Amino acid sequence: MQSPLEIHFESFKLTDEEFYQICQDNRDLRFERNAKGDLFIMPPTGGETGERNSEINFQLRLWNKQYQLGQVFDSSTGFTLPNGAQRSPDASWIPLETWHNLTPKQRETFLPLCPDFVIELRSASDSLKSLQEKMKEYLENGTRLGWLINRKDRQVEIYRLGKEVEILENPQTLSGEDVLPNFVLDLTSIW
Repeated sequence: MQSPLEIHFESFKLTDEEFYQICQDNRDLRFERNAKGDLFIMPPTGGETGERNSEINFQLRLWNKQYQLGQVFDSSTGFTLPNGAQRSPDASWIPLETWHNLTPKQRETFLPLCPDFVIELRSASDSLKSLQEKMKEYLENGTRLGWLINRKDRQVEIYRLGKEVEILENPQTLSGEDVLPNFVLDLTSIW
């Protein structure tokens, strides 16, 4: 199983601007950086995972278009979390108020916040443990609701702020609860 390439920078640390520039100069690659400054080069997904990511983003965007409560982002969007990590969840959402509080310059670079809602879809190259750690990191930095969709085992781990992780076996739908009112993700085409 292929996993992300991890690069440790012990002799120097990249600034946020340098990391952003590396990402811009290498648009065919997807990078993330943890709170310690370690750089991860994420392998591209295969066709099946990419198609399912697209379906997830479509459903989330369609709901948001109807209710107009926030902004939806795909996996190419970078977020600088409060702990300094720079992450790119497969799908994410923030409330309109949060979006409107960002300056035009902040909107052009990695968003300096943690999304209120995130989805990670496990691909064949993803380690479940590393995704679970990433989900916990999102919660520690302000995410209110997160879904880790594990197609391989047909499970969904639901992460809620201040609560234990809930694991669902082969659910057909997921509710956005009070974070995304009236949003229901249909998983039949994801499995």
